[in-house]
Amino acid sequence: MKMKRIAIGSFAVVLMIAAISVYAQVNRPYHNGTVWNISFIRIKPGMDTAYMNYLAGSWKAEQEAQKKDGNILSYKVMSVEGHTTGEFNLMLMTEYKNLATMEANEDKSEAVAQKVVGNDETQMKGYNDRLAIREIIGDRLAREVILEPKGR
Repeated sequence: MKMKRIAIGSFAVVLMIAAISVYAQVNRPYHNGTVWNISFIRIKPGMDTAYMNYLAGSWKAEQEAQKKDGNILSYKVMSVEGHTTGEFNLMLMTEYKNLATMEANEDKSEAVAQKVVGNDETQMKGYNDRLAIREIIGDRLAREVILEPKGR
């Protein structure tokens, strides 16, 4: 009888600890959202129209194909005020559901790029051609933080 009480008491304590830890996890006032790959671009002086033509043409066509295939959620082009000559003045943003999806779809994304833009040689030629009109300052991954508890 005494052993049964100890077992029931121990079970109750373990259950209470588990419930408290679950409550603490659920009570976060935020949760992770989508992931963005952001490229920081500096368009060279006088080359705005040339680069925008590329973005409105080939780049957009590839982004639309990636979206249609389910590899990305959305994309944006953001013009940014640059304060010095070496700063970026454009951001290219591509939204993914999460990091796992982004990584899992790498092969699918590459196949879409090959289909829309062309083989590796064609892609490298385009990259080299664009060197004359823009400079890539860098890339960053960013995760959206949604300021409300998960599940709402």
